[in-house]
Amino acid sequence: MPVDRNLLIGGKETPAVSGRTTADISPWTGEPCAWVAAAGPEDVRAAVDAADAAFAEWAALAPFARRKIFLRAADLMEERREQAVEVMAAETGGTRGWALFNVAVAANMLREAAAAITAPRGDVLTTQEPGGLSLAVREPLGVVAAFAPWNAPVILGTRAVAAPLAAGNTIVVKASEDAPIACGLFVADVLRDAGLPDGVLNVITNDKADAAGIARTLIADPRVGAVNFTGSTGVGRIIGALAAEHLKPAVLELGGKNSVIVLEDADLDHAVDAAAFAAFMNSGQICMCADRVLVHTSLVGEFTRRFAAKVAGLPGGDPGLPGTVIGPLVDEAAARRVAALVTDAVSKGARVLTGGGEPEGAVYPATVLTDLPEDAELHHAEAFGPVVAIRAFADDDEAVALANDTEHGLSCGILTENGTHGLKVARRIRTGIVHVNDQSVADEPQAPFGGFAASGYGRFGGRWGIESFSNTRWVTLSTEHSRYPF
Repeated sequence: MPVDRNLLIGGKETPAVSGRTTADISPWTGEPCAWVAAAGPEDVRAAVDAADAAFAEWAALAPFARRKIFLRAADLMEERREQAVEVMAAETGGTRGWALFNVAVAANMLREAAAAITAPRGDVLTTQEPGGLSLAVREPLGVVAAFAPWNAPVILGTRAVAAPLAAGNTIVVKASEDAPIACGLFVADVLRDAGLPDGVLNVITNDKADAAGIARTLIADPRVGAVNFTGSTGVGRIIGALAAEHLKPAVLELGGKNSVIVLEDADLDHAVDAAAFAAFMNSGQICMCADRVLVHTSLVGEFTRRFAAKVAGLPGGDPGLPGTVIGPLVDEAAARRVAALVTDAVSKGARVLTGGGEPEGAVYPATVLTDLPEDAELHHAEAFGPVVAIRAFADDDEAVALANDTEHGLSCGILTENGTHGLKVARRIRTGIVHVNDQSVADEPQAPFGGFAASGYGRFGGRWGIESFSNTRWVTLSTEHSRYPF
């Protein structure tokens, strides 16, 4: 039976002013798994009202009191892991393992945010003034507009709010229409039940048809001081332009066209397992997933044989079954888009080693391609689905050139048993993240997370997250009277 959820504004669950609702569709059943309130511009303004009213008190709350809320929220997040498994399977087709991973990372994000609250913040500067004290002080920005995506909903819903809240800001979250509960209301419930004061975190849900208007209204509100967006590069360009139009700083974490590089000194068994995880975790719907596996010519034949066999055996289908690896994509349109990329590639000369064909509803099989031509759309476009292409390289220079042949710059994995060799290659890869002797998908809340170029700008994690959502002020104290020329 569908469960109704309203907007969260000022600590209260509130229907949309218009009374409208919208269906939250399950990609596995094709039926509504919930109905949520469909906000309009007036609801956005009410949410900003609540966040603005709560800002001064939240920013002034003692750091240890704020930290206590985050630590309690982390424990609650873990206690509600089964609820997360259920809602992620229903809303996004996420498998049990993926949901549990989301909960574990999100809980640690909250703990890292708690630590950041009481960590040293700011700098003592040198000054030429005798008897002077010069400080760089970090202060919260005010109301942050946060956009939480659907693909890793509990992780990214938590990341949308953790650092901004820890820095002392209040927030209005526009939750994804594809996972409004998991990436918005579930995370807000955890924080509210942990003691977060009313109005500090507000959640807007909306119909897909209204998404652009909701975003414009939220970003344009003069009380919003910064924008936090995670999502596709295409939408990110629009959000970034809107933020720039209103002279508001933005953190944008966008798509990727990531590679896993298998160097000639890699352990082949490890490389096959690592590349399969990188390409097919959450059916390839992670910004760090590998679209390309680049393999040294000395290994490519054996690697390709083993890799295709492993991928062909990955169980797919019902995300509610504990052994499922390849669940449905977020909707049938996404599955058709991926199928079209494969069809285009094959028509231009690519070979399908396993998978391919037409989707069944929102399910598309794990697919491995080789001989992908450069004029295929998939050569440059982000797959964001269970598709990966294998390509051989002759030496490090060619591997680096292939990995860097993209407008994106998010993540990369380099598989090798020689750390010195791997690090040498890693320094030449133009990505915000690179993992030596590991694959491309990883998320640790204490590390600087983010990309370059079309993968966005700004960083999450640790002190970098606090810096992204706070303002630096120069403050001086003179202990002696200055002398002036007039």
